[in-house]
Amino acid sequence: MAKKVLIVFAHESPASFSAAAKDAAVAALNAQDWTVEVSDLYSMKFKAAATAEDITGGMKNAENFCYADEIKLAWEEGRLVDDIKKEQDKLKEADLVIFQFPLYWSSVPAIMKGWMDRVLGFAYAQEKRYSEGLFKDKKAMLSFTTDCPESVYSATGINGDINVTLWPLQKGILSYCGFQVLAPQIFWDPAHVPAEARSSMLESWRTRLQNLCGEAPLYFAPLDYFAKEKGFQLKPEVHEEYASKEFGLTVGIHMGKPLPANSQIKAGV
Repeated sequence: MAKKVLIVFAHESPASFSAAAKDAAVAALNAQDWTVEVSDLYSMKFKAAATAEDITGGMKNAENFCYADEIKLAWEEGRLVDDIKKEQDKLKEADLVIFQFPLYWSSVPAIMKGWMDRVLGFAYAQEKRYSEGLFKDKKAMLSFTTDCPESVYSATGINGDINVTLWPLQKGILSYCGFQVLAPQIFWDPAHVPAEARSSMLESWRTRLQNLCGEAPLYFAPLDYFAKEKGFQLKPEVHEEYASKEFGLTVGIHMGKPLPANSQIKAGV
């Protein structure tokens, strides 16, 4: 059965390197008989703000509106507005989701964050999250450009460790929803390097896309490592297992130890 990929794209300029990376992915995946769909958020004029307007019909608690509660109920009852429904239909069909964007303020552009808030909102569930999340059978990844060289996002660079930067996006959003998160594709500072270097970046991306589906995902501690009755703290046996190890379990769950190096940019770390 042919694989299906959804590329969520956020850049206003079709002449941008982000657009070139998106086009390279479309061509490379189509050549492998993938079915590729692109959500070009700026062209779509996608609404970024998550508001009560996303829901049709009445509210469960209009007086004390809670978006997370209301959006999940509206999803269950088929009362979401059309632009969200269309994106959720694309997501339902996809085996892989690629988020292609320029890094803004160490995160995604507002329009893409709005897509995540509105389209993934129904997956924000306490009972089904992380390794038990709604999208545990799907893969997702970030593919993005930066406006500075790799050294700036190093453990001794002025912007800090890129692994720490990516933790809220990859752990807090993608992994939370259950996605198997593939290592990000990072295009370092394409606007300030020679044309040959940009061409090399795109060629490396095309090469990686040849076996993207076969890649192992990044490691995140599974839900069963944590005791619900203890406020979702690490279970004693897990804590004991890692107590003598040199590095922490993950970037965020570091147990007061040094962070595992490159665990947010390389699988198997």
